[in-house]
Amino acid sequence: MRLKDYVSIITGVGSASGIGNAVARAFAAEGSHLLLCHFGQDPEAMGALARELEAFGITAALFEGDLSKEDTVRRMVSAAVSRFGKVDALVNCLGISQQLPLEALTLADWERMISVDLTSIFLTCREVLPHMRKRQFGRIINVASQIGQKGAVECCHYSAAKAGVIGFTKSLARETGGLGITANCIAPGPVQTDMLAHTPAAWVAQKKKELVLPRFGEAFEVAPSAVFLASCPDGNLYTGQTLGPNCGDVML
Repeated sequence: MRLKDYVSIITGVGSASGIGNAVARAFAAEGSHLLLCHFGQDPEAMGALARELEAFGITAALFEGDLSKEDTVRRMVSAAVSRFGKVDALVNCLGISQQLPLEALTLADWERMISVDLTSIFLTCREVLPHMRKRQFGRIINVASQIGQKGAVECCHYSAAKAGVIGFTKSLARETGGLGITANCIAPGPVQTDMLAHTPAAWVAQKKKELVLPRFGEAFEVAPSAVFLASCPDGNLYTGQTLGPNCGDVML
C-alpha cells in the first residue's frame, strides 16, 4: 500500500460522484487514515461514507465547516493533529462552479467564487505548513481545473480562481522545497460529477466533440493522480507541477 500509515486531510467531500469522495476512497485503499472535511452534507450519508472507508482498515474522521473561514480551518487542522498526531498529505478538492457572462456577474458572485475556490486553499495550506515543516515531510495537492489554464466562456470568476490556485501552488512549491514538502496541482478536464448535472445537453455534446478523447472523465479516473503525487517514491520529484487528466483538452 503506497500510503500506509499516512494521515491525510481531504476537503470537498460529500457528493457521491465528486472528486473528493473518489480521492478519499483511493487514499483509504492505499492505507491512509483520513480527516474528511465537508460542509452542509447529510450527517447520515457522511457517517456511512466513513464506515465504508474504514472497511479498508483505516480510521476516517469527519469534520464539518466552511473552509473559507480562517477559524474553521484552524479547527479542522487542529482536529486532525489531535486525533492522529500529524498530517502527511492535504488534498484540496473543495470547489464550486458557476457560469455567468461577465456583465451579469455580481460582486457577490465573484467574492463567493474566490472565497471558496481560492481563499480556502490559501488558508488550509498555510495552516498545515507548520505541522509538515516540523516533520520535514508533506504532500500538498490542490485540485484546480483545465479552465484555469485555458479560460472558458462565461467563467471569468471560475477561471480566475482556478488560475490563482495554479499560481499559488507554484509559489508555495518554491517556498517549501527545502523543507521536504511538495506542492502540486491536478487540473482535470470535464468530469461527470454533480457539478455538471444542470449543464445544457447541447454544451455537453459539443464539449465532447472538442476533446481528443471524446468523453468526459469519471471521478475515480482523477483520483490516481492524487495518490501518485502523495506517495513515495512516485511523487518525490514532482513539485510545482500541474497534472492534467483532461482527455486532451489542454496539452502542455
